[in-house]
Amino acid sequence: MKLSNAAVLAALSVSPVAGKVYFKEQFNDEAWNKRWTIPSKWKPKAEMGKWEHTAGKWYGDKDDKGIQTSEDARFYGISAPLDEVYTSDASKPLVIQYTVKHEQKLDCGGAYIKLLPGGKKFDADKFSGDTPYSVMFGPDVCGTSNKKTHCILHYDKKDENLLIKKEVSCETDKVSHLYTLVISPDNTVEIFIDDKSVRKGALADEFDFLEPKEIKDPDAKKPEDWVDEKMIDDPSDVKPAGYDDIPKEIPDETAVKPSDWDDEDDGEWEAPLIPNKDYKGEWKAKKIENPLYKGPWVHPMVPNPKYQEDTDLFKVCKDGCTHVGFELWQVKTGTLFDDIIITDSLEEAQAFAKETFFKKKEGEKKMLDEQEAEDKKKQDEEMEKMKAEGGMDDMDMGMGGMDMPDDDAMMGGMGMDGFEDEF
Repeated sequence: MKLSNAAVLAALSVSPVAGKVYFKEQFNDEAWNKRWTIPSKWKPKAEMGKWEHTAGKWYGDKDDKGIQTSEDARFYGISAPLDEVYTSDASKPLVIQYTVKHEQKLDCGGAYIKLLPGGKKFDADKFSGDTPYSVMFGPDVCGTSNKKTHCILHYDKKDENLLIKKEVSCETDKVSHLYTLVISPDNTVEIFIDDKSVRKGALADEFDFLEPKEIKDPDAKKPEDWVDEKMIDDPSDVKPAGYDDIPKEIPDETAVKPSDWDDEDDGEWEAPLIPNKDYKGEWKAKKIENPLYKGPWVHPMVPNPKYQEDTDLFKVCKDGCTHVGFELWQVKTGTLFDDIIITDSLEEAQAFAKETFFKKKEGEKKMLDEQEAEDKKKQDEEMEKMKAEGGMDDMDMGMGGMDMPDDDAMMGGMGMDGFEDEF
């Protein structure tokens, strides 16, 4: 049967996304902790934080849960095997995507995900910061200046983990955000936040995979007679006679000796010094263009013998990636992770995002706004109540009427001697 063009287009419009999914996790069932392993041989139990299975304090759907860090100043580790091994090849990209929500005011802590090799040799109980990984991707915040999206790729030929050279910013507000990484067989990388591209470029340009194609010629040297001084002193410009005899300061002629000045007791009175308006500073000859100037010397470049082209930079999982995991340290906790997908199709990841992240995004933001408005209303009511009861005035009066001890007494009462001994 011959189909019309309209029928063909209609069929194509409902065709499922053709990408292959190697891992997908939504944490929406109680069996999630059977799929994931918390490392028992990484850190002492007291240093490990607990993962909470929750939708968080604000959400678009109370039944749509993730896993959240819950104890301050703790290490967090957890890993799971992929449903199928992902192996890099020229026929498909690597796409890593997941959501992050910081419900706390994050001051210092990571929220990145790792894609790991290892296969049957991967020891989930020993998963740690020392475990080799292929990709590390996601937001990391520490202080006010360090707020970035990590993108680190392992390169076997250097046996190094290479950090993206130009920093990528990250989101730090209290709602969920979608982070997507695409590494393509054409040796390009692209990073998306909330499905908007924030960085795209060639792997060779964005990371230090390769040695530079050219280097400065080690045998070349600037000629001894090379003149790179653009301006020189004017030989016809001569320092005026007596120029150096002009003092920087002179006595103030308008100053008058105080009537109560006693030369015997106070010494001989001298007028105070003031800036000399005739003083022009150190003399310098005028500058003129150097007739011998040749311009800046440019070191000639030659091919780098160490440079080797590599068309397989994209093969971060050339021997197969088999696990995914989080290995983190957080000072203040409350970060929630959800909707993880590892696939070989950006369209597949985007379709998954529409079913998950974008479906609950507006509801989550609405709930957060309502909670913050309610919290502000309660705070304002408490302040008004304190003012009405005179609590603020009483506090001011109490502070004003207190006999405050001197600094030494305060420091002594705080045991500063003992405190200093800590250093």
